[in-house]
Amino acid sequence: MANEPIILFDNGHHKCLMFDSLVTGEGVQSNQFLLVDGKHEALIDPGGDLTYTPLAVAASKYMNIKDMDFVFASHQDPDIIGAIDRWIVHTNAKIVTSKLWARFLPHLVSSYVTNQLSGSVYDRIISIPDAGANVRLGDSYLQCLPAHFMHSVGNLQFYDPVSKILFSGDLGASIGAEDDHLPVKDFDRHIPHMMGFHRRYIASKKVCQLWANMIRDMDIEMIVPQHGKRFEGPAMIDRFLSWVSSVECGIDLMVQDNYRAPVDYV
Repeated sequence: MANEPIILFDNGHHKCLMFDSLVTGEGVQSNQFLLVDGKHEALIDPGGDLTYTPLAVAASKYMNIKDMDFVFASHQDPDIIGAIDRWIVHTNAKIVTSKLWARFLPHLVSSYVTNQLSGSVYDRIISIPDAGANVRLGDSYLQCLPAHFMHSVGNLQFYDPVSKILFSGDLGASIGAEDDHLPVKDFDRHIPHMMGFHRRYIASKKVCQLWANMIRDMDIEMIVPQHGKRFEGPAMIDRFLSWVSSVECGIDLMVQDNYRAPVDYV
């Protein structure tokens, strides 16, 4: 059913829901996430104007939007937090993001919205240091993990210790795979849907290796990217960690021909 979420986890008190088909028009499809712990709620990477209204309507079935605690933004991209002004004016939520973007996000908020606020936009933003931090949510917390240069210079991922789900942002993203609402079943067949995105949008193999070293020490049962299919179970997660640690990407692929003055006109 349209706008119905996929239930990633639900123990009666703590829920993790994924919305995966809210984007209409020409924007890239993306996943948005709702976490509920008792009477406390948070959204992860809610997107821009293309997703604001359908997400607000769909999520309101599970919470009072106005009283939402947090909006977590893994980085600054428009498909991550482009509608920050609407979440700020229509909710009481704090915006949680990397300290590198805390002073840039107010540029997305119009003067009309700013004039409606009792305080400043910056007062509504929680800046997460490079080392990451834990943010209390109800009886639990959400762990903001450092994920520098994957792809943003100020990049976070979010780990929920109750569900043991890692919300990995653009890492693990796939484009063009069928049945995006289902987890990956055949990793080898899934690689082509990830390869182009990772080679272009992730900074280097080195950062992927450092990241994978961190993740292997954590108790994770599911990795859910912001685009495309998710990875479930230790075997599939191990396949992904091994793969992403071996792929040359970003600056690994750059040569002099990538840095020449253009001769063509558009």
